[in-house]
Amino acid sequence: MEYTIIIKKRVLKGLKKLPEFTQDKFEYLIESLKKGGPVQPAWPNYSRIGKNEFHCHLSHSWVACWKHEKNTIIIEVYYVGSREKAPY
Repeated sequence: MEYTIIIKKRVLKGLKKLPEFTQDKFEYLIESLKKGGPVQPAWPNYSRIGKNEFHCHLSHSWVACWKHEKNTIIIEVYYVGSREKAPY
């Protein structure tokens, strides 16, 4: 089963400002989410940050956050950016 990934417009806009290496890692994360679902323990500093919310580090300074509603195949990426400004 492959998951459907929804990326918020503000995430796409902010992603363009990140270093190219971080953008590449984000693309790899999206592929991992599509194939493996919302639980991604192989990613650095991966953790559950809420009932249906998760995050991981793309590098030391950059993180990605996403949420997944149970019994669906939809994962929504709602934040990619500085870990200092992360919404958790």
